[in-house]
Amino acid sequence: TGERAPADKEEVVMVDCALFAVEEIMREHKECLLYGQDVGGRLGGVFREAATLAQKFGDERVFNTPIQEAFIVGSTVGMSAAGLKPIVEVQFADYIFPGLNQLFTEVSRSCYLSNGKWPVSMILRIPIGAYGSGGPYHSSSIESILTNIRGIKIAYPSNGADLKGLLKAAYHDPNPVVFLEHKGLYWSKVKGTDAARTIEPAEDYILPFGKANVVQEIWKQDNEETMTIVTYGMGVHWALNATKDLKENVEIIDLRTLYPLDEEAILASVRKTKKCLIVTEEPTNNSFGRALSGLVQEKCFKYLDAPVMTIGSENMPAIPLNSVLEETMIPSTEKVKVKIEELLAY
Repeated sequence: TGERAPADKEEVVMVDCALFAVEEIMREHKECLLYGQDVGGRLGGVFREAATLAQKFGDERVFNTPIQEAFIVGSTVGMSAAGLKPIVEVQFADYIFPGLNQLFTEVSRSCYLSNGKWPVSMILRIPIGAYGSGGPYHSSSIESILTNIRGIKIAYPSNGADLKGLLKAAYHDPNPVVFLEHKGLYWSKVKGTDAARTIEPAEDYILPFGKANVVQEIWKQDNEETMTIVTYGMGVHWALNATKDLKENVEIIDLRTLYPLDEEAILASVRKTKKCLIVTEEPTNNSFGRALSGLVQEKCFKYLDAPVMTIGSENMPAIPLNSVLEETMIPSTEKVKVKIEELLAY
């Protein structure tokens, strides 16, 4: 619902779409709180994703916490039980691990174990991904860990309009929702990520979970080799840039949400194009990307003209601090293009 690109709005960076969404939510819903590491008045978030909110809504509703992720995540159970709706932030994806016990054993299971009496209604925002030589403690991708936790919804938007619309949907959802927000898309400072900037959607714009976006659509063709790329987050931009000369041959599916997953959109596209490439920033071994590959292989086997392929980071324990090594380890437009050409030629 609502208008995605109003004529009277300007193009903004992705981080500002999130900021404006939270401000609108807090203005309308007095029960909404925002807290986490450095989101309070002095800094307003390390990426300025909460800038001015403490000044506008007061320190009682927007405040810093100790560097204690177990508390940040676990406290949402009590906040929700008391009738509040917390939006909390863990500063980097790498820091989620101390909070995983609370997310797994309490937040995700409360609704199920209480037979629906005590759903934990919360939003957990997590900046994610390799960006600017963040090194081994600020660059991780963790979607494979989170998608194995039942009872939570997971969004991984690739642009500002999607982020705002999904945040609005998440606020009205009784389930706990995790947002994975790629740091390299926040300001579109990474080459080739201008498409993450969008017109700011209207205040009533809501984007439903479980609905993928076909960001590049092709017609069914009998005389040309075609393929589908299934991706999300930064992968959308790698795919778009890698297919500038192949727009007639490559369809691109932006998942938007990892759970619920829009299986229908994925399978319909692959049945049309006959080939599929999964693009992710995670190392591919035992990953969410490989799970997607298995899904496509199982549901589309008789339609496929080639094996389902995946591309992700090298299977190393951590992202290196050195910028050259970082670039060597993670995917890129050029690496995705090589994989596309390989699959089209299969």
